[in-house]
Amino acid sequence: MIPELGHYALVLALALSLVQVVFPLVGARTGDARLLAVAPAAAMSVFLCVAFSFYALTAGYVTSDFSIRNVWENSHSLKPMLYKITGVWGNHEGSMLLWVLILVFFGALVAAFGANLPLRLKALVIAVQGMISIAFLLFILLTSNPFTRLDPAPFEGNDLNPILQDIGLAIHPPLLYLGYVGFSVCFSFAAPAGTDGATGAAGARWVRRWTLAAGMFLTAGIAMGSYWAYYELGWGGWWFWDPVENASFMPWLSGTALLHSAIVMEKRSALKVWTILLAILTFSLSLLGTFLVRSGVLTSVHSFASDPTRGVFILMILIAFIGGSLVLFGVRAPNLKTGGLFAPISREGALVLNNLFLTVATATVLVGTLYPLLLEALTGEKISVGPPYFDLTFGPLMVPLLIAVPFGTLLPWKRGDLYAAAQRLWLALGVAIIAGLVTLWIETGAPVLAAFGIALGAWLVVGAFADLWQKASFRRVGISTGLSRLVGLPRSVFGSAIAHAGLGVSVLGIVAATAFQTETVKTMAPGDVVPVAGYELRFEGLQPRKGPNYTEDVGRFALLDRGVKVAEMESAKRVYTARRMPTTEAGIETRFLNQVYVALGDPVEGQNAIVVRVWWKPLVTLIWFGCVVMVIGGIASLSDRRLRIGAPQPSRPRGVAPAE
Repeated sequence: MIPELGHYALVLALALSLVQVVFPLVGARTGDARLLAVAPAAAMSVFLCVAFSFYALTAGYVTSDFSIRNVWENSHSLKPMLYKITGVWGNHEGSMLLWVLILVFFGALVAAFGANLPLRLKALVIAVQGMISIAFLLFILLTSNPFTRLDPAPFEGNDLNPILQDIGLAIHPPLLYLGYVGFSVCFSFAAPAGTDGATGAAGARWVRRWTLAAGMFLTAGIAMGSYWAYYELGWGGWWFWDPVENASFMPWLSGTALLHSAIVMEKRSALKVWTILLAILTFSLSLLGTFLVRSGVLTSVHSFASDPTRGVFILMILIAFIGGSLVLFGVRAPNLKTGGLFAPISREGALVLNNLFLTVATATVLVGTLYPLLLEALTGEKISVGPPYFDLTFGPLMVPLLIAVPFGTLLPWKRGDLYAAAQRLWLALGVAIIAGLVTLWIETGAPVLAAFGIALGAWLVVGAFADLWQKASFRRVGISTGLSRLVGLPRSVFGSAIAHAGLGVSVLGIVAATAFQTETVKTMAPGDVVPVAGYELRFEGLQPRKGPNYTEDVGRFALLDRGVKVAEMESAKRVYTARRMPTTEAGIETRFLNQVYVALGDPVEGQNAIVVRVWWKPLVTLIWFGCVVMVIGGIASLSDRRLRIGAPQPSRPRGVAPAE
């Protein structure tokens, strides 16, 4: 009975979404405040319906109700409870239901906390959210119903895809969806551009807030997915420029550009057209990612089973929202005021430069991702665009951008002095030069570009805090007063510095792990030893082991430092019973910021030996630690009082009655 109620709740959510769209649009057209006021209540009701539907599906997984086809296809009675729950979104139908749940939840948040928005703008934003809800609720009900029944019910399920039975995949998809769908709110503010308040201070601050939140979740989601692939797939890499990886990276790039553009729109009432266009493009890229994963045009460890009907439906949604919003933007853009003027050398100019590099970088990733698909569709020829293309196109765009990042916060609004900003970065430059020279000294024969990359990371980390040092004025007012001024700075200033420093930390990890890692492939029998960056790795032997729904052969290793055991490591070849699908469980030992990474290969027939791949990955943990630091910076910025309370309402001249 609960699955049927869950299905009916989706139908009711669709009907209420129609109310959420029609009433506010009619109210905006007629000026009827009563119709506009329907929008928040409708958004709340839609959220409650979808939340109940999601609960109903989760209950089916928790109780192993195999009469539900979706549960039968993706669960098993012996599966640990954690993976029964995460199996809800470990498949196409369930993940789409989670996608819609987050979408309507964000619509409900706008309804609940948008008190500082003009009533007409708030209603229109909620109406646009409702349009998106209608499209995806129709998609679920018509092509991806998660509540289809089986009669008779099977006794046992098929189990979840083994590579998804991992804590990383319990966290990765929800974080990604929070990022993807978070940009829908920015899109909903951009769609009514030109209407009351859409490009004013309140609208700009809401766009900035939601862009910051979405970017923060997307950063965490991409980092979690990268680390999951690193330790779960057993190939030792953290990024492969897989098309589905790119599908999440492109909204991150354009969303970063949107965040910086929204700052200019809020502070200086400038770049309105650019901000609105970026909001549309960022959510469009999120929809494109949804299409790539669910249409069947890609074969990837990330993508779900293909169905042409689903692909065509999502393509129609993509065309409708991207095409419709761009047409609306083209009609309304000429009516938008340009805002304040500024010199090329200014903070606004630096942010424009940042946006240009980020959008061009997004375009290069988009071309590299879609070109093979378009070529195959048009000619039938299959080609692969991999790391060499992206290294030669994306990398050169990032270098000048990263060099310019510390300058941006040191330049004043409207007009700045580049030489004066450079003078304040002498310490960062000195640390960067020393870091590069030390790299060349420690890593004899190291590539010059690698040393430059390390110097660039150090430049970003130290340069990120130059703005805090300048604002505190320690040299001019002394330590005590400087500390007092530092503590009194807005949290968004700290958030910006922390996030930029986190970017530098990730750059350090990327360069070190790419340039200086070592790999050894060796056939090892028990007692054999292989050297690893000053350590020794001794193979202790294979041991069979049984888990709740799998069996595995575990390779046991001892890590030795000058003959003394400092760590024990395990790497396994695992087979899940229901699907008979093998996986590799890497053994990873962290030594300070570095890691020893061990993956088992195939056993040698007729010998008590197995092929072992061993990597030494210096500073690799900085890649993900930097992402964590960036997220902390986002949290610090979101906690800024100015973002929490919204933009102040302009004062009303005396003697002027308030508008009805």
